[in-house]
Amino acid sequence: MKSNESIGPAAKGVVATAKQSWRDLFRWKQRTIVIGANGDRNTEWQSPEPLRNPFHLFALLSVQQWLYFLVGFAAWTADAFDFHALSIQTVKLAAHFDTSKTNVTTAITLTLLLRSSGAAIFGLAGDRFGRRWPMVLNMILLGILQVATIYSRTFTQFLAVRSLFGVFMGGIYGNAIAMVLENCPVNARGLISGILQQGYSFGYVLAACTNLAVGGSVESWRTVFWVATGLSTSVGLFRAFLPESEHFRKARLLRKHNKAAQSTDVRGSFWLDLREMVIAEWKMMIYCIILMSWFGYYCHCSQDPYTTFLLAEKQLENGAASRASIFMKVGACIGGSILGYLSQWLGRRRTIILAALMSAALIPAWILPQGERSLSASGFFMQFFVQGAFGVIPIHLNELAPPAFRSSFPGVTYQIGNMISSPSAQIINAIAESHFKKGKDGKNVEAYGPTMGIAMAIVAFGIVVTAALGPEMRGRRFEDAKPAGEEGVIGQEESEALEKGEGTKLTHTQQEKKGEADVDVGDTRTRVEK
Repeated sequence: MKSNESIGPAAKGVVATAKQSWRDLFRWKQRTIVIGANGDRNTEWQSPEPLRNPFHLFALLSVQQWLYFLVGFAAWTADAFDFHALSIQTVKLAAHFDTSKTNVTTAITLTLLLRSSGAAIFGLAGDRFGRRWPMVLNMILLGILQVATIYSRTFTQFLAVRSLFGVFMGGIYGNAIAMVLENCPVNARGLISGILQQGYSFGYVLAACTNLAVGGSVESWRTVFWVATGLSTSVGLFRAFLPESEHFRKARLLRKHNKAAQSTDVRGSFWLDLREMVIAEWKMMIYCIILMSWFGYYCHCSQDPYTTFLLAEKQLENGAASRASIFMKVGACIGGSILGYLSQWLGRRRTIILAALMSAALIPAWILPQGERSLSASGFFMQFFVQGAFGVIPIHLNELAPPAFRSSFPGVTYQIGNMISSPSAQIINAIAESHFKKGKDGKNVEAYGPTMGIAMAIVAFGIVVTAALGPEMRGRRFEDAKPAGEEGVIGQEESEALEKGEGTKLTHTQQEKKGEADVDVGDTRTRVEK
């Protein structure tokens, strides 16, 4: 097949798009819509960019872009630390509040249920006002709620605080991911996405290390939450010293100096754009929610009950269980980084599918071994592929999202998926605690392994099917998109270019570059020709 060979138009409709996505999965070249200067559209196949040296990709980032990355990574790490400070201390908290482990996991469920509301609140604030101050407020309030968790005197108070905690925890993902990726070179986004997502795994490692350091005594749980308080607050304060993302700064300058913008109702335009986006993109929203629901189960079924699985079924000591959990998440950090990097060349969907299939094949080796070393090794490779697939998600969601809503759209779809999958740990704990198997000493133990294994097999299959039938927009350029509500604020140079027909005005973004610019429209990657 020749390079850039013209083909038929992209499919329209859910069923037709799913069929086309399935067929395209087995083609190495990528379906691309070419939009000419006069608005003509043509669809063609284009070869993916060759795989580049990761160190060269790292060198593409400026110092300020690295600072954005570090803040986003730290924010996502703090989010994970906050969340896992509870999940890895289920046994301690059950003993402290004199309740069952299943009841303690109710706090996990409530946190996940309410994260979508926080994603909507802080995500829309990030799309409207910029990423900076919504994120600062979010992180500092998280730190305050950690203190409230520590001083909860009853289990009811504990559940109430953790429910409120879920709202503010849900606001982190959208703003952090959007901030990093919009300030990252296009070619490096797959690699940076994979590393960035592993802030979640790194947060787990830090929480597990902290849990290991404080020991297994019941009252030591408070110390872990104090560490979480310092981490969240520090990230918020550091973010306050970094400037706003460049396209928000440019939009503010344009508003300030463009006389026409003085009469523009930006607030009204923002909500009008939001309404138009929901009408135009509701099918994509549903698809992303379904995908993220599977990923929520994928993540939480494999990791939230894992420490309890090691303690209750495999009968490891607290230290051994913590070390195995840490090694498991080291595998996650490595896998997410490697597979995120490969997705820039292999494709987002292919990478996710291959990782899900490998994790399914590893299930027997994951749940059957005995002893710390064997369980650590199998846990390492399981999370290598689980978080390897997850490493693709930040850039995949940002590419599928409308460019002007890359904080709220990914954040809300991600967190609604988490909400749908929120009972996962509670379900596994409830089933495991009501079913038993023979332990290594011949006594009955709670059947966490078989329960987790069956759940993971179902979820991996769901991810494979959903990814295979869904869209992909690898290589989408969203860095030039103006914030929502800013369409009326266009500089003189852009206005003249549009009037002369030297560019194509697209929903949520105006491209004004020399040569060619890659953007995405509909269900495929799109190139705008000048």
